[in-house]
Amino acid sequence: MSARERYLSPSTVFILLRRDDQALVLQRVRTGWMDGHYSLPAGAVEAGETLRAAAAREAREEVGVRVDPHALRLVHVLHCRTQGGAWTGHFFEATTWEGTPALGEPHKHGHLHWAPLEALPEPFVPYVRDALLGAARGETYSESGWAPEVPAAHLPVGAATLD
Repeated sequence: MSARERYLSPSTVFILLRRDDQALVLQRVRTGWMDGHYSLPAGAVEAGETLRAAAAREAREEVGVRVDPHALRLVHVLHCRTQGGAWTGHFFEATTWEGTPALGEPHKHGHLHWAPLEALPEPFVPYVRDALLGAARGETYSESGWAPEVPAAHLPVGAATLD
C-alpha cells in the first residue's frame, strides 16, 4: 500500500455584511490582483484562528465593524482553484454588528457601498459573485476553477491518479 500525501488547503473567509437585501461590497485597488473589481471583505485564516474568529477580525480590519464571532452564520463553502493554487472559501453572514462600516485599508480598497444582491456592481470577482448568488438560492457548496474530470486512460503517462 502506498503512502498518500494529505491534501492541505489554505482557508479564506468572506464576510457578507447584510442589510435587508443588500451586501456591503468593497472595490479592490493597488493590490496587483483584480484591481477595480468588487468583492466582499475577506482574508486568509491565520495560524491558530478559528474560521469565525478570522471572519470577525477581517470585518474589523477591512471595514471597521465589530462582529460577534458566534453570531456569524456560515452560508456557503467554495472550493476554488486559481493561479495561486487550491483553497477553500468560507462565506459568513452577519446581520448585526457594532460600528459604522468605513474603509479600514484604503491602500487596498477604493471605496465601499451597499449593493443589492440581485444587482451587484460590475466588475465583480467572478467566483465571489457565483458563491454569493448560490448562497442566496440556498446552495451551501460550490466549486470554481476545477477542470472537468479527465478519465485516467486519457492522462499523460506518469500522471498522478486518485485510487
